[in-house]
Amino acid sequence: MVTNTEGYIHIIEYLTEHLSLFENSVAVDKNADTVMSVIERELSEQIISICGQNTDLSFNQRNAIIREVDAVVYDLEEILSGIINNPVTKEQSNFINEFATLIKNLFDNEINTLLSQKT
Repeated sequence: MVTNTEGYIHIIEYLTEHLSLFENSVAVDKNADTVMSVIERELSEQIISICGQNTDLSFNQRNAIIREVDAVVYDLEEILSGIINNPVTKEQSNFINEFATLIKNLFDNEINTLLSQKT
């Protein structure tokens, strides 16, 4: 659905261009959520929003979206493997939020295309 699109490749490139944000950073709050937990939360919120906005999606389409999000999370785990369990910094949290919004935009575009083909 989205992980095989050029848009997804651009978003991953955007992430790699900003990897310095995740390198050698130290969270002020050592009890902060981990980078991974923030990724999961942000992506979950976006996917819930997508499904809520697109009530015409079938059960199978919703499952396909969830599988795609799992693939995105896997990619992020691979790219950020060295710091995935570190406490998140404010800057990292902001970036992850922005990244999740970009992923949502990809899904929105794909869903709009999919639903427009049904009519």
